[in-house]
Amino acid sequence: MRRTIFDLDVLRTFATGMELGNFARAADRLGRSTSAVSAQLKKLEEQAGTPIFRKAGRGLALTDAGETMLAYARRLLELNDEAAAAVKSIELEGWVRLGLQEDFGEVLLPDVLGRFARAHPKVRIEARVVRNVELIERVTSGKLDLALAWSDGTLTPHCEQIAEVPMRWIGPAEAAVDWSLGGGEPMPLASLEAPCLLRSAATKALDAAGIPWRLAFVSPSLGGLWAATAAGLGITIRTPIGLPRKVKPLVADAAGLPELSSLGLVLHRAEAEPGPATARLASIMLQSVREAVADVVPQAVRPAARAYA
Repeated sequence: MRRTIFDLDVLRTFATGMELGNFARAADRLGRSTSAVSAQLKKLEEQAGTPIFRKAGRGLALTDAGETMLAYARRLLELNDEAAAAVKSIELEGWVRLGLQEDFGEVLLPDVLGRFARAHPKVRIEARVVRNVELIERVTSGKLDLALAWSDGTLTPHCEQIAEVPMRWIGPAEAAVDWSLGGGEPMPLASLEAPCLLRSAATKALDAAGIPWRLAFVSPSLGGLWAATAAGLGITIRTPIGLPRKVKPLVADAAGLPELSSLGLVLHRAEAEPGPATARLASIMLQSVREAVADVVPQAVRPAARAYA
């Protein structure tokens, strides 16, 4: 039986087009014509032996096989890029200072550091997990080389919005607490200390909906917030990224709560042209973030890619 060997260039075009939501943009980014991209995707479907796209209005969405293909394409490209970086930059040395929001400390940091260290063992990384305000202050003052932060509208000279992540009301995973409104009691909120973007989003949404609320618990750390929420002291707002098992997203309608919007995620760089070590870490960071977002954003709300031909 003849083995199927997928072309990495074709997989990169496929993954890039789905990431950008538009294969014309993918053609521009990869320096290819739209007809060449069309031919590549046709080749991919032929190699897969099954349709990977289906019509979705004027654009294209993935079939179940296409979703599977996309996951494997990302893994293959990640391994290829890691191998290329390890071979070409085996002597890469230096020191990179990285900052992250608390939500990503346990979810993203181990993966990013592990992948980077395997390829570049001589590079030292100083990681700082702190709140948004401190992240932006440190990157603008040159105390951090890279910072991954939620968007509060602050633009640094060298920043890039890399994702939109939905906000969710969060409650205890197991406690038998009825969060539906009733009895005239204010909604109890658990929150981080001010200033906090998500705390502001919670109170603004409740005020707009005419729902009374009270601060039932305030914590200086995310760990404390999770403990209070799991214990049923109050509900909170976070994104689905990094949720511990002891809490869960609530269904807004069922709980009588207003729907929430999305929150931008931004990568801030201290320099327009960072050094090789910082640039490589930024690349791994971007890839890991996009994978983390893809895991928590339902397939139904992902934008369909526009037709490539």
